[in-house]
Amino acid sequence: QVQLVESGGGLVQAGGSLRLSCAASGRTFSNYAMGWFRQAPGKEREFVSAISTSGGTTDYLDSVKGRFTISRDNAKNTVYLQMNSPKPEDTAVYYCAARLARYDSTWFKPFQYDYWGQGTQVIVSS
Repeated sequence: QVQLVESGGGLVQAGGSLRLSCAASGRTFSNYAMGWFRQAPGKEREFVSAISTSGGTTDYLDSVKGRFTISRDNAKNTVYLQMNSPKPEDTAVYYCAARLARYDSTWFKPFQYDYWGQGTQVIVSS
């Protein structure tokens, strides 16, 4: 039972920065690995980044490595996606997702997550 609410989306100029936040309900937030996905019009939902329960392990889509940073603050039940130097091709609805920590599957596909936020729109202008 996890409710996720994203915030921080909006319009940003290419080369600027934006930080997305995802606030989660419940006291068991630390039991969930967290991910960020995005979906552009006409495209499939795409993995962007994920972070383990303690924050010790992270993964990124190749195209965002070095530009985006995922982090979490378990005391605040919040996960973040810091977007530096965004590009127009980063324009999408960004979704926060949660899954119970486990080690028998990967975390790069939407079906591997149990809970989803409503999404927040990010538009990167050139």
